[in-house]
Amino acid sequence: SVLCSAILSSYLLGERLNLLGKLGCMLSLVGSTVMVIHAPEDEEVTTLDEMSSKLKEPGFLAYAAILLAVCFLLIFYLAPRYGQSNILIYLTICSVIGAFSVSSVKGLGIAIKGFFAGQPVLQHPLTWILVITLVASITTQINYLNKSLDIFNTSLVFPIYYVLFTTIVITTSIILFKEWVTMTVVDIIGTVCGFLTIILGVFLLHAFKDMDVSLGNLPQVLQSGQQAPVTRDDKNILIEVDNSSIAPEDKPKVFMTYT
Repeated sequence: SVLCSAILSSYLLGERLNLLGKLGCMLSLVGSTVMVIHAPEDEEVTTLDEMSSKLKEPGFLAYAAILLAVCFLLIFYLAPRYGQSNILIYLTICSVIGAFSVSSVKGLGIAIKGFFAGQPVLQHPLTWILVITLVASITTQINYLNKSLDIFNTSLVFPIYYVLFTTIVITTSIILFKEWVTMTVVDIIGTVCGFLTIILGVFLLHAFKDMDVSLGNLPQVLQSGQQAPVTRDDKNILIEVDNSSIAPEDKPKVFMTYT
């Protein structure tokens, strides 16, 4: 989605993504891929009762409460003040809410399997809680994602949103299913390296978005940054000194008083 959105926004919307932005997209994808490769497998959950017990665990409840607090802080305080100028505000809201939408989809997938297996999933209260949570979270995500697309460059919105959303979802999955218990040292190192690669990709994508850097003008950009100081002879220096002595601000000023 990152590469397709960058290419389509370039051709259809006329938005430019420089060389460093493209490199940032690739690094974000590489980092996310490394995180997914080293992430442990999901714990098998087959019934709504098992899913309900996972959702009621103190660790996940504390994590969900922190996410809700961050989301309310962003929506009611930071978004009205900085949402129009900072691309991370709206996208962070979408990503944080994405943790609830993915968890709801996981639970509803179990409910659908149980429905076709003849289980009374419609009488289970968790089914309707998951439906309400999913509708509310998706509506919020669409709202703030559209706001972000209306203000900021599409080539920047989708890569940053992809990175934030992927990171939140993986973290939520690890906490909900306690995947960190089975992680080896290699997987931990791989996850950390993948996350650092994502940070580097986002930095390249966001920090140098206004620079005109491409493969065609890369030699000129490097050369302009390494130009030696220009040596001038005494004649030019004398001319500059002479011209500076008659600067407009040093000329005599005339004041007229009307009565």
